[in-house]
Amino acid sequence: MVNIYQAILELEADHKAGALCTIIDAQGSTPRHEGSKMLVYEDGSFIGTVGGGEVENRVRKEAGESMVDGKIRLLKYRMVDPKSGDAGVCGGTMEVFVEPIIPSPLIVVIGGGHVGKAVATLAKTLKFRVAISDDRPEFCTPEANPDADEFYCVPMENLPEALDITPQTYLVLTTRGSNVDIQGLAPLLKTRAAYIGIIGSKRRWLVTRKALLEQGVTEERLNQVYSPIGLELKAETPEEIAVSIIAEIIMVRNGGTGGKMKI
Repeated sequence: MVNIYQAILELEADHKAGALCTIIDAQGSTPRHEGSKMLVYEDGSFIGTVGGGEVENRVRKEAGESMVDGKIRLLKYRMVDPKSGDAGVCGGTMEVFVEPIIPSPLIVVIGGGHVGKAVATLAKTLKFRVAISDDRPEFCTPEANPDADEFYCVPMENLPEALDITPQTYLVLTTRGSNVDIQGLAPLLKTRAAYIGIIGSKRRWLVTRKALLEQGVTEERLNQVYSPIGLELKAETPEEIAVSIIAEIIMVRNGGTGGKMKI
């Protein structure tokens, strides 16, 4: 068990997802006893075991899904008659508790100017991890953006090669023009990002969208984008715009509606 616990610490240090699967009840003849554990990684690999065979395959599948939705699972398996859908023939029953290990969400600000800096500052206050990406070196430094944890001084289209973009990643494009978005957005749309938002007017997004459609990007992928970015607050200053953007991210992350709560 020491190896599994060490592996969990390594997951957290590396900001990676995983799922800890523990047998919490075993009755009758079962392949493993109560307390047996298995740690499943995002790529499907694992250490430890909850019994092997079909029951373990099913647990690994559920573990993978738990890393995506962030929800725990209590799984119950009979191992009597595979023809009726049971997970084995040992004769007993098992309950497995699946606990997802989800890293802190990462906000990646692409474009380190005034609004980008304000977004980074507010995101840090709200306990997000923060990364700045900009192909202009002067905007992609701790001096220019002191609230960022990571820096990626690369063109936007190269960001997926430099950073592992996961379902816990929120991409905020505070870029300097639609030409930058047209050139660099397509690779981002192929990632697993939880959110992609682009600053700018409705007209700017329509121009960008039309150009990307002409490049062969599908409607389905483009519909993932939130643009104009943020909730409607009549925001004007960089700090107010940052509030609007982060509010939308929190809404998406928590499944909110963005509507007024006043009765």
